Amino acid sequence: MYEDDGATAADVERTAFRRAEKKYKLYYDQNSKKKKQPRPVDLSAVIDFKSIVESFNQTGKTPPGVYALNNGFGHPVFGLEKHPGFYFIHGALSVEEQCWWIRESLTNFPQPPNRTNHSTFYGPIYDLFSAARERKVLVEEESSPESGLVSNKGARRWNFHEQTATSFHGSTGKAIAASVLLRRLRWSTLGLQFDWSKRNYNVSLPHNKIPEALCQLAKKMTAPAMPVGEEFQPEAAIVNYFGLGDMLGGHLDDMEADWSKPIVSLSLGCKAIFLLGGKTRQDEPLAMFLRSGDIVLMAGEARECFHGVPRIFTDDSHAEIAPLETHLSSEADNCFLEYIRASRININIRQVF
Repeated sequence: MYEDDGATAADVERTAFRRAEKKYKLYYDQNSKKKKQPRPVDLSAVIDFKSIVESFNQTGKTPPGVYALNNGFGHPVFGLEKHPGFYFIHGALSVEEQCWWIRESLTNFPQPPNRTNHSTFYGPIYDLFSAARERKVLVEEESSPESGLVSNKGARRWNFHEQTATSFHGSTGKAIAASVLLRRLRWSTLGLQFDWSKRNYNVSLPHNKIPEALCQLAKKMTAPAMPVGEEFQPEAAIVNYFGLGDMLGGHLDDMEADWSKPIVSLSLGCKAIFLLGGKTRQDEPLAMFLRSGDIVLMAGEARECFHGVPRIFTDDSHAEIAPLETHLSSEADNCFLEYIRASRININIRQVF
């Protein structure tokens, strides 16, 4: 997972994949005297499966290098001739489903025993989204045998407090707003937990099974990439959270035992650019748009291809989240809407063994 193939930093900077990342990455014009303006980027070479679907529905034809699967799946499924095992399903999730998985990704998926990028430093954090909504602060408290407070390090524990409190009894004075932690949330892991320090799945770590609804969705959506008669077995998932300016560098997902089984990737929130390269970083990658509700499958040879996300779009003219804004317009959903207007969430589901 996220294999770096042993390349040095200098080697990576000279590759075709890195040049593509720099081409699409968010940069700002330094000469602007007004508010920072994103530097214009040429998007003419980016594959747009939304347009491909619209054209295919009218003419039954696809552009060169793209083909449609005829499998009675219920959604148009497209493949790329030069990337066997890669499949794109545009608009696979309804707006209602997208909103459901956005809520789950922010409220339930970061809950312990699931691990996040915050776990190593802060230990288990419960109800982060609720704490952010209630404007709470995470405070480091001094622990002692008398207090009964025990942490993952045995020396400290972090708890949420009301932000209005002028002092926190028994605290060390270290604190951070829950809203800041939420914006700094980069990943959470579901099911079998991935040990980032050892780069493998650690079956001994406490974990819950992947939620049944997510399992059923993954089994349904992976059907086009599975051998006849076989069913995908979801065992682990990684949820990535992207904010403005964030990117996911080129990598391989290579820690699962059977690469013939697909990774199913769900996109939620703001539109992004996805790069699909070849078996080395020297191979020129293809760029394509990922919109909320799109699903990508990567199986077989496609599992050996470098891929990444160099850019998300949060501006009104490119984000394309108007349907989400409509469905998240109630007062109860205001916090979800505020988050997703400037974010993208990606759920990657895997069969480990």
